Amino acid sequence: MGFIKGLLKFCPVFVLAGLMIAGQDAMIAAPLAFFSAVIIAMIVEKKKWQECLDAAMGSVKNILVALFILMLAYTMANCFMGYGVGASIVLIALKLGITAKTVAMIGLVCTGILSVATGTSWGTFAACAPIFLWLSHIVGGDIYLTVCAIAGGACFGDNIGLISDTTIVSSGIQGVQVVDRIRHQGVWSVSCLILAAIAFFVAGNVMGLSGEAVANFNLYDNLSEDAIAYLAENKPIALDLLSQVDGGVALYMCIPLILVIVLAIAGFNTFACIGSGIISSYVLGIFAGTAGNIQSFLDDYMYAGIEDAGSWVIPMMMWVAAFGGVMQLMDAFAPLAVLIGKISRKVRHLMGWNAVLSLLGNAALSDEMAQIVTIGPVIKQVTDDNVYCETEEARYKLALRNATFGDAMGVFGSQLIPWHVYLGFYVGVAAAVYPLAHLTQIDFIKFHFMAMIAVGSLILLTFSGLDRFVPLFGMPKEPVVQLKKNMKVSQ
Repeated sequence: MGFIKGLLKFCPVFVLAGLMIAGQDAMIAAPLAFFSAVIIAMIVEKKKWQECLDAAMGSVKNILVALFILMLAYTMANCFMGYGVGASIVLIALKLGITAKTVAMIGLVCTGILSVATGTSWGTFAACAPIFLWLSHIVGGDIYLTVCAIAGGACFGDNIGLISDTTIVSSGIQGVQVVDRIRHQGVWSVSCLILAAIAFFVAGNVMGLSGEAVANFNLYDNLSEDAIAYLAENKPIALDLLSQVDGGVALYMCIPLILVIVLAIAGFNTFACIGSGIISSYVLGIFAGTAGNIQSFLDDYMYAGIEDAGSWVIPMMMWVAAFGGVMQLMDAFAPLAVLIGKISRKVRHLMGWNAVLSLLGNAALSDEMAQIVTIGPVIKQVTDDNVYCETEEARYKLALRNATFGDAMGVFGSQLIPWHVYLGFYVGVAAAVYPLAHLTQIDFIKFHFMAMIAVGSLILLTFSGLDRFVPLFGMPKEPVVQLKKNMKVSQ
């Protein structure tokens, strides 16, 4: 009877996952999953409607700060793309002198930085695919190596970017500050990027590619009308960036991004970091000739950013938070928490299984955001139910790691799953802007050094405890944190 009851309480997760797998948008799936959770809580646990509503509202209240951050994040992303911050990064990369040997490596680093600036992996890939795929073609690079490189770089900022929706959502679910997340995983993330860049450079040399640099390159001359029409319909922001690269933009427009990163590393409040990026990009944009009057800023960037955030991601997060609140009210994830607790001997083993669970959830749902909002509350409860923390600081560090799991296994994990919607989008963009090669999902995986290194190292470092050698990334040691079952045995 207890098994059946536990299975019934877990059914809303199947509802959410099933709807997402069937292709329903999260804005449809999350409310339906919430109401199914309420119905089961009222029937199985005899909860009253008001109790469910209070639990839902309490959960939503916990992510209010994240919702405000999202609105400003979308505004800053618009400013960075519209005022030339993104274009300046690409122009600096092009001035480095790209060869067949280095086009993949430079593409990785450029898209990595650009994705941090814009907070979107999909937008970054759409903007950079026409640039680097055709650059690779002109200098004689390996197209498969290059496409994997820019896909990996595009994902980098989605995992650690201050304004990335996946970073903000995964942090909000675990109840941690985005700036703290960046500080926690910063050294590990940058190390993965550096190792991937080295891997792409070595691969370019092993393949015996040419070392001759390209002199001039005009983007629109290499884009077909179909490719331009595709980007205009699916990612118009990519065309804005391409036109700025073609027309040129002051290189000092990269300063707002540097300012935001420096303030984040220094530990400034998230609002202060994002606010500095918005203001500095507008002020410098005036001098660079890319920014209009104040009314244009308010209408085209501030208003548009808040509207974009409120049109989908904020309502979705509120419904997901409400769903999580009801699920926690009836202790729905307790059986899974017990299972993982039983197979774990140490806290780091339990946390490692949280990483694996996140990766498996992403494979099952085929959507990184669906994985974050579905599995995020699960790994949170697994940790809370099984781990005793001597201090609040220790508990917070475990929450930081769980947030990293959800985001990294969602974003980077998607790059290793052939049927994932992420790769489906990338293949569509690549086919539209570079029709000379027939690229498939598998082609995006075989040289995806960034995803391989990130996913593999995160699981290995967590299970082995070697993460303690990565600055700021180590989890609390025992006995500061302990499995509750081990404490009972010792007593």
